[in-house]
Amino acid sequence: MADMINNVNMERLKKGEVNLGTSIMAVAFDGGVVLGADSRTTTGSYIANRVTDKLTHIHDRVYCCRSGSAADTQAVADIVHYHAQFYAAQHNARPPVHTIASLFQSLCYENKDRLSAGIIVAGWDEEQGGQVYNIPLGGGIFRQPWSIGAGFALLGSGSTYVYGYCDATYKEGMNEEETVNFVRNTLSLAMARDGSSGGCIRMCVIKKEGVRRIFVPGNELPKFWEGAELIETKRATSGKPEIALPATAGEGMVVQ
Repeated sequence: MADMINNVNMERLKKGEVNLGTSIMAVAFDGGVVLGADSRTTTGSYIANRVTDKLTHIHDRVYCCRSGSAADTQAVADIVHYHAQFYAAQHNARPPVHTIASLFQSLCYENKDRLSAGIIVAGWDEEQGGQVYNIPLGGGIFRQPWSIGAGFALLGSGSTYVYGYCDATYKEGMNEEETVNFVRNTLSLAMARDGSSGGCIRMCVIKKEGVRRIFVPGNELPKFWEGAELIETKRATSGKPEIALPATAGEGMVVQ
């Protein structure tokens, strides 16, 4: 094994900065938001870190998910964190979520030719409650009830596999538990399909009362497919197909 590592042809690896081939998402619910991300950081085809924390603290009730170049997203998050702390000291109040999202948008837009950064900003404030803002490559800003990846194959590569699942599964008015399950299941599916995503799942629940972090190790991820039929199709007496769920279905199975 040591010889294989020492003999890696470095010329075949992707040149440039470390990139986060990643699966990130945030979902607003009545009373707060849930953020989630996988934990794999890649350098080309090489997994540089399998336990990265991609949920970055910006202020007491605001976090962001980062995708793209690790160097770029860390630098932008550090700058916004500084301004958020300055705002709180100057106004003696927490900065609104939209203000922080606008700072991210301004930095990404003004440096769009030099940055590879897709950001999801989510948090809670007194004025508007739970909010999710998507800031894709180029520096736009869009408030959404839920957001995955950053809408690009490179920035949020796992998101391309689960848009259909999110469209079919998301419901307005979900409570905290339903939202946490939605985020966990979505990220598990993305990680299973996307070779650049993997590791474990880190989630963050932000509400008025505070912030709760959730960790799901890799061996406890929901399983949707394990090489055997999880859903059997039976034909009822009327001749129409009928969907039945076997008793052996895994915990992560979702049936609508």
